[in-house]
Amino acid sequence: MYTVKVAENGLAASNLVSELQNQGYRKEDIYIFAHEKGRSKDLTDATETGSVGIEEQGLLDSVGNVFKKRGDELRSKMSSLGLSKMEAEKYEEVLDEGKLIVIASDMKDDEPPYTYL
Repeated sequence: MYTVKVAENGLAASNLVSELQNQGYRKEDIYIFAHEKGRSKDLTDATETGSVGIEEQGLLDSVGNVFKKRGDELRSKMSSLGLSKMEAEKYEEVLDEGKLIVIASDMKDDEPPYTYL
C-alpha cells in the first residue's frame, strides 16, 4: 500500500514528510521525487528520507535505469513502489510542471515491489 502527495516546493515536501510520519510511515519508507536528479538527491538528503535503489527495484531495473531517460527512470522507480504504469505516467507529468511527488510505501521487506502474473 502506498500514499502519494504532490508538493509545490521543498518546504511543502518536508511538511508532507512530517505528516506522513505522523500517520505511521517511517522516514526510510517515504520517497521524494523531483524531475531534476540533483534536486531529488538534495531533498532526500535534507529530509533524511528513503531513496529508491536495488532493494526496491531489483538489480535489473536499477542497472537499466542508468541507460534510461530521466522520465523513464522516474516512472520505473515510482512503479517499483507500487504505482501502476498509468499512475506513474500521471505523476511524472506533474514532475514536468516543476512540482514534487512524495510517496510513502509500506511494502514489507519480504514483499516484492511487483506482482508476478
